[in-house]
Amino acid sequence: MSEALPKTAAAVNRISPDEFRRRAQMIEAEVGNVIVGQRELIRQVVVTLMAGGNALLEGVPGLAKTTLVRTLADVIDCGFSRIQFTPDLMPADIIGTTLISEDEQGRKTFRFEPGPIFANLVLADEINRATPKTQSALLEAMQERTVSVAKTIHKLAPPFFVLATQNPLEMEGTYPLPEAQLDRFFFKVNVPFPTTAELVEIAQRTTGERQPTIRHVTSGAMIVEMQDLARTVPIASHVLAYAARVISATHPETREASSVTKQYVRYGASPRGMQALILAGKILALLDGRYNVSFADLKLAALPALRHRVVLNFEAQAEGVSPDEVVKGVLEAIKEE
Repeated sequence: MSEALPKTAAAVNRISPDEFRRRAQMIEAEVGNVIVGQRELIRQVVVTLMAGGNALLEGVPGLAKTTLVRTLADVIDCGFSRIQFTPDLMPADIIGTTLISEDEQGRKTFRFEPGPIFANLVLADEINRATPKTQSALLEAMQERTVSVAKTIHKLAPPFFVLATQNPLEMEGTYPLPEAQLDRFFFKVNVPFPTTAELVEIAQRTTGERQPTIRHVTSGAMIVEMQDLARTVPIASHVLAYAARVISATHPETREASSVTKQYVRYGASPRGMQALILAGKILALLDGRYNVSFADLKLAALPALRHRVVLNFEAQAEGVSPDEVVKGVLEAIKEE
C-alpha cells in the first residue's frame, strides 16, 4: 500500500497515489490489448507521459510505433496527430501558417491556421528524415509548450506529448538529431524486435476477423493531475546525492568519472538528464505503490534517461561501444551510500 499523502500535496491534487497507480495500470492494460508484448516499451512511454516529457523511439519499421501512440491517444481520449517527416517538409507544415481570409463584407483579415502540432499526442514519424530547419520547429513546442508564428505566441493545450521515431538502419540521406535537440527528449526508448511467440500472436490479432477494442480509461484532465501528483513524491537527500554522482560520473573530467567514462565518453549527461532521472524515479515509485524514491527506481530509469545524453568519442565508435554499455558501467562504479 502507498503511504499517506502529505497535507500540502493533498490540498493541491485531487488524485491519490492509489488512484494514480490504478489509472496507470489501466492505461498499460488497454494499450497491451493492441500492442503484443513490449511491456517495457509501454511502461517507459507511460512514464514519459506522466512526466510531461517527450520520447524518442528507435526501431526498425513495422514494430507498431505508430499504432502505440494512436492507441494511447484513444485510451486517454486525447487529440492525436501524425507528422510524416520528409526532406521537403517545411516548418509551416508542422506549426501552421497565417492566411488571408475575406469576411462577408469583403474585408480581408489575417487568420492563423493551426498545424498538426496543435494536438495532445503528436507522432513525429522518422524525425531524422527532415532538415534541421524543420526539426527545430519542434524545439519550442517540446520545451516551452508554445508555438510562435510571426509576433504571436500560441499556447498548446495540456497534456502535450511528442513521440518521435527514427530508423537505425536507413541512415543515408538523413539528418541526425544534434545533441541539443536530443537533450529535449525525456526518454530515448529502443524498440526490440518481437519474439517468435509474439510474432504468432501479432498475426492472430491482425489477420483475423475480430479486432481488439479500446476503452477510454482516463482523460486529458486526469493525466494533468497525475503529472502534478508525480512531482510531489519526496526523495531522500542521500538518494538525490546518488543521482547527482551518477550524472557527474558520465563526465570524463570529473572526480566521480568511472574508468569506462574516461575511456569512451567525450561529453556526459546534462542537468536535464538528472531531472529526467529524478522525475522518472518518482513515477516508478508511484507505479510500485510507494510514495518515496529508491535507488532501484533511479537505476531502472537510467538507461532510457541517459543513453541519448552521453556523447561517445571516436575510440568508442571504433570499438563498437554503445551508450548503454557506458551507462551500465557508470551504475556499476557508483556505489549507494
